[in-house]
Amino acid sequence: MFQIGNYHFDDPVILAPMAGVTDRPFRKLCKELGAALVVSEMVTADASLWSSRKSRLRLDHEGEAAPIAVQIAGGDADMLAEAARLNVDNGAQIIDINMGCPAKKVCKKAAGSALLQDEALVASILQSVVNAVDVPVTLKFRTGWSPENRNALRIARIAEDAGIQALALHGRTRACAFKGAAEYDTIAQVVQAVSIPVFCNGDIDSPEKAKQVLQHTGASAVMIGRAAQGRPWIFREVNHYLKTGEKLPEPSLTEIRDILCNHLRELYCFYGDVMGPRIARKHVSWYLQTLSDNEQFRKQFNHLEHAEEQHASVQTYFEQLITKEDIAA
Repeated sequence: MFQIGNYHFDDPVILAPMAGVTDRPFRKLCKELGAALVVSEMVTADASLWSSRKSRLRLDHEGEAAPIAVQIAGGDADMLAEAARLNVDNGAQIIDINMGCPAKKVCKKAAGSALLQDEALVASILQSVVNAVDVPVTLKFRTGWSPENRNALRIARIAEDAGIQALALHGRTRACAFKGAAEYDTIAQVVQAVSIPVFCNGDIDSPEKAKQVLQHTGASAVMIGRAAQGRPWIFREVNHYLKTGEKLPEPSLTEIRDILCNHLRELYCFYGDVMGPRIARKHVSWYLQTLSDNEQFRKQFNHLEHAEEQHASVQTYFEQLITKEDIAA
């Protein structure tokens, strides 16, 4: 369906890199549930900071299925090139450059989407990273700095000329952050302007929306971020709908429980007894968004500090929901 370097992907659905979300347990889960490609959390290009616990975990790819895609972020061409080399030495098989993050703390350091204001620097960074490694390099970016300054077409051509092998384009500008609706006309223009694969990102939250956006833009794949939080099965839903035109039934409560409990076990194992339960809280909150009686349970769950307690409470919550469903049936 699409290709990055020598890597071929059969399904046009990708997990977007999200800081604080797309850790190794979540990447593994999304791949199992149909994501053709998953991308790591953003890793700073400043290797002097890699000794921190956060960076060490972000650089951990043990047991991950190929190809391992790692996103790096920074504003210095030489530093990004060195970060790319070090990540390849650490197992990365695709390097992704972040020029899409709108976060103020990232943009203040002239990284992320702040770079879009300086097209000469963009060209320097992309050429340096491509020349530094023998693996495919991709770019994630936004349509421009602000709605009045959309330069995605120029950035895309600069990227293709530099040897970038795929583009992931979010349908908002830096100034828009995550507000308002994503627009896809700019993405459609970029698809027409370059010969490398373009992935469409932004507000893709259902199989129907994925199909509509692919048809409108002509993109090679959709990249899903926030809509996968608490719904990692969205990837198989999109794949099925694109292939058959039919929607898969919603997963049963039993399956949601099993997916969530497995996810929790992976989090506890990856992060340990202290951080694991803390990080589990946000994931549990996302999973329960559409389930009944979740508000009271979430409040209670967020006070639990031990993995065993959390796991048992989730089991009990779902047993109650399943019993209610059986009675109603």
